[in-house]
Amino acid sequence: MSERARLALLVSAFAVAYSLPIESPRVQAATLEGLHLLKDYARQHVLLCLVPALFIAGAIGQFVRQGAVLRYLGASAPRPVAYGVASVSGSVLAVCSCTVLPLFASIYRRGAGLGPATAFLYAGPAINVLAIILTARVLGLRLGLARAAGAVAFSVIIGLLMAVVFRKEETRSGLDPFAGPDETPARQPWQDGLFLAAMVGILVFATWGAPSREVGFFAAVHRVHWWLAAGLLALLFWMMSAWYAREELRLWVEGTWAFTKQIVPLLFAGVLVSGWLMGRPGQDAGLVPASWIVGSVGGNAIAANLVAAMVGAFMYFATLTEIPILQTLLGAGMGQGPALALLLAGPALSLPSMLVLNRFLGPRKTVVYVGLVIVLSAVTGWIFGLIAV
Repeated sequence: MSERARLALLVSAFAVAYSLPIESPRVQAATLEGLHLLKDYARQHVLLCLVPALFIAGAIGQFVRQGAVLRYLGASAPRPVAYGVASVSGSVLAVCSCTVLPLFASIYRRGAGLGPATAFLYAGPAINVLAIILTARVLGLRLGLARAAGAVAFSVIIGLLMAVVFRKEETRSGLDPFAGPDETPARQPWQDGLFLAAMVGILVFATWGAPSREVGFFAAVHRVHWWLAAGLLALLFWMMSAWYAREELRLWVEGTWAFTKQIVPLLFAGVLVSGWLMGRPGQDAGLVPASWIVGSVGGNAIAANLVAAMVGAFMYFATLTEIPILQTLLGAGMGQGPALALLLAGPALSLPSMLVLNRFLGPRKTVVYVGLVIVLSAVTGWIFGLIAV
C-alpha cells in the first residue's frame, strides 16, 4: 500500500469517527439490536444447528467418495437424477439459510455441479415441510400451497439457470483441498451412509420445532425428539469406535475445523450487520424503520413485490419465524403477492449467508444467485397477487 493510500485510509477513518451519529436514539437502538440478534443466533442456532452441520460437512469431505458425488450431483450426471437428489436431500434437512452453507460448500468442493449444488442450497431452507404446513394453517391454504409449489420449482429452476449462466465453468475438477485421498474405502458404502444419516438425524431431531397443535405426527415426534437425537448420538459414538480408525477421525475433525474457520466469522459478522440494519424479527429497532417496509409492500405492484423479496433476502430469518412476522405484516396491509415473495426469498437467503457464499462461489456467482432468487420471488409474488385478487 502506498503512503498516499495509507493517508487516505487514515483520513477516512477519522472522518467516520468524527461524524458517527451515536447520539441518535435510532442508531443506539440499532447497535443494541445487532448485539441482541447475534446473541439470539449464538444461543438458538450454533450448538444444535451450525455445529452438527459443520461436522456433517467435514464427514462429507472425508468419507464420501468423490466418484459418488460426481455420479449423482456432478455436472455430467443426468439432470433428473442430479436435481432430484439435490432438491430431495436438501429438503430433508429443514435448516435455515446459514446452517445449510457448510453442507453446500462440502458437496460443491467434492465435485457437485454448480446447478445441483445451488438447487441443494435453495432447497435446504426453502422446502421445509413443517414451515409449509404452518404457512397453510396460519396464513391460509392458498398461500401455503403457493409457497410449496414455488419453493420446489425454484430449487430446480435456479439450479438450471446457474448451470446455464456459468456452463463454461462446469468443467472444473471439483477437488476438495480439505478432503482425504479418494482411495479404496476401508468400509462398505452403507456404513459411511449410515454414519452420515445418523448425523443428519441428530441435526433434524435436535432442532425439531414445536407444532401449533399437540396432536398429529409432528407433535408426536416433538414429544420424543430429544430421545431420538440422544439415541442417534449414542449410535454415532458406537460407529466411531467400531468402524473408524483414529487417523480417519482426526482428518474428519481437521476438515470440520477448516470449514469452521472459513464460515463462522463471516456468519457472526453478517448476523451482527443484519441486526443493525433490520433488527430482530418483529422488532422495530433497526436502522431501517419497519414503517418504511410496511408502507412499501401494500397492494400488488411490481415494486411492492420487489421490496418484499429484497427485504426477505437481506433479513435473517430463523426457521419458522417468518410465519408470525408475515401474519403481522398481512394484518398491517401487506398484499398477498409481496407476502409470497418474502416467503420464497426470506428463508433461502440472508446477509450472513451472502457473505459466506461469496467466499465459496466468488462475487459473480453470488450476485447471480442472489439476483435470481430475488427476481424470481418478486415475479412469482406478482403473478400470485393477480390470481389471488
